[in-house]
Amino acid sequence: MNTDQAPGWLPSFLVPFVTLSYPAARPAVPDDSFPDTNYYGSGVLDGCLMITFIIVAAVLRDVARLWILEPFATWKLTRDLRSRKRANARRVQQKEKADDAANGNGHVSHDHGNGHATHTNGNGHVAVADDHISKKEARKLHKSVLRFAEQGWSFIYYSFVWSLGLYVHRHLPTRLLDPIDVWPNYPHIPLAGPIKFYYLLETSFYAHQILVINAEARRKDHWQMMTHHVITVCLMVTSYFYNYTRIGCLIMFLMDWCDIWLPLAKMLRYMAFSTLCDILFVWFMVSWAITRHWLFVLAIIATWNAEHVIPPLWDPEHGRYMTTGVLRGFCSMLISLEILQAMWFYMICRIAYRVATGQGAEDERSDDEE
Repeated sequence: MNTDQAPGWLPSFLVPFVTLSYPAARPAVPDDSFPDTNYYGSGVLDGCLMITFIIVAAVLRDVARLWILEPFATWKLTRDLRSRKRANARRVQQKEKADDAANGNGHVSHDHGNGHATHTNGNGHVAVADDHISKKEARKLHKSVLRFAEQGWSFIYYSFVWSLGLYVHRHLPTRLLDPIDVWPNYPHIPLAGPIKFYYLLETSFYAHQILVINAEARRKDHWQMMTHHVITVCLMVTSYFYNYTRIGCLIMFLMDWCDIWLPLAKMLRYMAFSTLCDILFVWFMVSWAITRHWLFVLAIIATWNAEHVIPPLWDPEHGRYMTTGVLRGFCSMLISLEILQAMWFYMICRIAYRVATGQGAEDERSDDEE
């Protein structure tokens, strides 16, 4: 336990839930460039901090949704809907006024500024147009508010965690276009504090996402998403304990990039910014193709070829879990993710075709419920 960094008043059994466990001596010549950071080993107590991350993620998600995103979306969408209804009412009044003028009838119209517009024609008939929201409109608005809040939380999280991943990546001797650099000097232990924090946070979030997608209404790609998240969690947990953290950090950094842009594009669509949504969706599509196919495949190839850089050796006492079988197992899970991503990219291309033909972007992957 890391009692040195825990508050003195904290009971010892709670220390693993709020600190990084297994503090270790700093390597004499570390091959990363984290300045003045502490180093750590790994073990089962790391699960305690993951539990804390899951709880914090659930709390922050609800706070962001219920106190920030949903109130904003409700205000914005309600205001826009009422503005459209008043604009439609004015257009109807102007048309009727023109018709009455053509027929020689008197016409008086009033807009009271409170959402109720009235007009009186020469026959003494009074017509009222208001901005009352019907039950059907309220249900549609409520659904858009919930979707906006869900996507808003994803946008907030991925923006933060990708920035953290960028910090980690910049301090590691790895390159996007030559990911074989993740393997020299394996095993990379002990871990720098930022790497361990980043790894446990990402693993916790994907575990939290498994709970979320089973708690929410099921979407059309529920089982694909479940499969993706389960494989991802298995990869992250095993790579963490097998000390494959360099390749893991690289893959997480690549995967999180386009997850920033899809939620933002959806948020713009719910706010009725269709043109901006379409432009951002095209950017998302390009980001997906680069990070989740080109660079991700390079990472898979680097994992497949790792045994040509580091001699295979099973030596748990010294943190070495490098065997041909283990590497092929990791590659199989990575290839499974690539197959899922290829299926989704096919859907993305179909959406892009609709954008190009003026039909607008509509996410087929997960926006609609079953």
